[in-house]
Amino acid sequence: MTNTTSNDEQTAAATDAPAAHPAATTGITGVQFLLVATAIGAAVSISLGVYGNTHAPTGDRIVSFGFPAVLPMKAWLTTGAMALVVAQVASAMWMWGRLPGVSRPAPAWAVHGHRWFGTAAFLLTLPVAYHCLWSLGFQDRTTRVLLHSLLGCAFYGAFTTKMLLLRSDRVPARSLPLAGGLLATVLVAIWWTSSFWFFTTIGFPGI
Repeated sequence: MTNTTSNDEQTAAATDAPAAHPAATTGITGVQFLLVATAIGAAVSISLGVYGNTHAPTGDRIVSFGFPAVLPMKAWLTTGAMALVVAQVASAMWMWGRLPGVSRPAPAWAVHGHRWFGTAAFLLTLPVAYHCLWSLGFQDRTTRVLLHSLLGCAFYGAFTTKMLLLRSDRVPARSLPLAGGLLATVLVAIWWTSSFWFFTTIGFPGI
């Protein structure tokens, strides 16, 4: 009778135990998991660059979202994504108690907003990236265009790395904030080399 009770308790404890993170189940250290996540992100970036460079650009568009052409669509959607990422960084700083001029703790809506800001920003980048790769391809005719192409590929690699780091609680403490900050910086640089140039050179079509 005693053995049966003991076995039942052990079974219940095992059932109620939380699922282990990937780094714990595989037995690798947090630093090793960080290196693996970084390598996977780099592989994603390189793969996108290779595809964009070998794919013959079509010059067409799949969907316009009401914009007159591909370039205005890219400029406006990238601007929206950048604005959302800036809001995400601000909400993250608030949650960490690092937002200048704000001393009170971040409310629940800021925590949820942080996640939705990032999700919405990523979704806005998808039609932009698709048309960059499929319609325009990897281009290097000027320094600005080459930098923009490299940053576009790097963004999705950095995004992949960040998402993987979210799956582990054993990576170094600063890894996730640094990954998030790098991702936001890359997106702002993408906006600077594309949307900012477009608006200051071409104008504001679509308004």
